[in-house]
Amino acid sequence: MSLSSTLRINMTGSSADPVEESARYRAAIEMAVYAEENGFTTVSLEEHHCAENGWLSSPLTLAAMIIARTRRIRVSVSALLVTLYDPVRLAEDIAVLDLVSEGRFSFIAGIGYRPIEYHATGKRWEDRGRLMDECIETLLNAWSGEPFEYRGEIIRVTPVPMSRPAPFFFLGGMSRVSARRAARNGLPYFPAIDDPKLEACYHEELARHGKTGFYMTPGRGNSMTVVDPDPESAWEELAPYFIRELSEYSSWRRPEVPRPGEAPANSVEDLKDQQRFEILTAEACRARVESGELDSFAVHPLTGGTPVARAWELLRNYTEGVHLPLADASSEAVQGERIGS
Repeated sequence: MSLSSTLRINMTGSSADPVEESARYRAAIEMAVYAEENGFTTVSLEEHHCAENGWLSSPLTLAAMIIARTRRIRVSVSALLVTLYDPVRLAEDIAVLDLVSEGRFSFIAGIGYRPIEYHATGKRWEDRGRLMDECIETLLNAWSGEPFEYRGEIIRVTPVPMSRPAPFFFLGGMSRVSARRAARNGLPYFPAIDDPKLEACYHEELARHGKTGFYMTPGRGNSMTVVDPDPESAWEELAPYFIRELSEYSSWRRPEVPRPGEAPANSVEDLKDQQRFEILTAEACRARVESGELDSFAVHPLTGGTPVARAWELLRNYTEGVHLPLADASSEAVQGERIGS
């Protein structure tokens, strides 16, 4: 019996008070340190721009701060909107993160689905496919450490990352174009929703190009777990923060881009039906793992502007009530097997 725990940080629910906002960002870093100290597997960051409700817009900067304060936990960005960056600068920044973290940094390369983000960063929405192709090619060439042609000139990018042949990343997307792009470059593919047709397309393209790779989806990783001794009271208290985050996310819907959790939520009943968030007692969480139903949880304590003090309480509820007891039980079981053998 083993348990994988992820701390999700996306900084939704921004405050108009810069003092409060500062406290939230500093709390996010301290929570990442706490997660490492207690054996979490991953800190997961995100990226969006021009969000009315606030969303993490500078994930590489926050990732660097977390990496500087930690030694073991993996730090990922899911997804990093790579088409919004200068590709050479992006290669340099990620190489530095890879070196400082000793390979703990990873990301899902996303193309985005909101034209306003392209406008805000000086890019043309109509160019997104070309920008993605150029970015992937540039990253892989830059990280080789060898000279290569870039926009008509020969350049060599430094530093060279520690991870070879490149820092680990998936290609994201929900289209056949994205599946073919991932296969053509020999990259692992991570669509936001499991789609057997996309998976088949990806593997067919891998075979056609003589490449190797693998397909992965988040599964239940899109559901956030909240631990509280009184779930019904917690639903009434926390629902406004959950709704605040999900309402903006659902407002970004585009008919041609399927995404998880994009139905609007306006009540506790909506939230419970959608199961994007679950509020459970520690005993109920542990029972799911012990029964074999689940082997991972994602916790998102700062959801939608949840007050920092309450967010810390929720994180500790999960850590002390679920993660640590199951980790101890797993360690005792392994020790017992060794003694028995």
